Amino acid sequence: MTDIEAIYERYFKDVYLYIYALSQDKHIAEDITSEAFIKALDAIDSFRGSSDIRVWLCQIAKNCYYSYLRKNRRTISLESVGDIIDSYDPDTLIMTAEDSMKLHQCLHQLKEPYKEVFSLRVFGELSFKQIASLFNKTDNWACVTFHRAKMKIQEEMRRTP
Repeated sequence: MTDIEAIYERYFKDVYLYIYALSQDKHIAEDITSEAFIKALDAIDSFRGSSDIRVWLCQIAKNCYYSYLRKNRRTISLESVGDIIDSYDPDTLIMTAEDSMKLHQCLHQLKEPYKEVFSLRVFGELSFKQIASLFNKTDNWACVTFHRAKMKIQEEMRRTP
């Protein structure tokens, strides 16, 4: 097995889940993940090793996804997210289309890393340990960042009519 095959085997699922968290479409996530690994293969010589390879791969994938969005000028389908319960708790959302749009507008307004950590946790269903690993941070950092993102979303959801 070559090094790139080993990298593919080890990190495919992480990159796929990350892109799935962003796109909420498994077909797009599969396509973008494949494209990201092809680009990574072409650029493997430029990888300096100053960050975790998973972070590097996810960055390539994120850039591929944003390029895809620009090319297709497509809005992400929000219908699969769920329904808001009276407390606007993002952990337990089963949303109507209108509430789903409202949640994603709030999420879109969040600054990084809150937006990405929230998406990875809720939509990508990654553990705090996995999220921390992507950012080269501690599990506690991931947990606190997610909690702060959730609080910001809840506050904005309560304010927005």
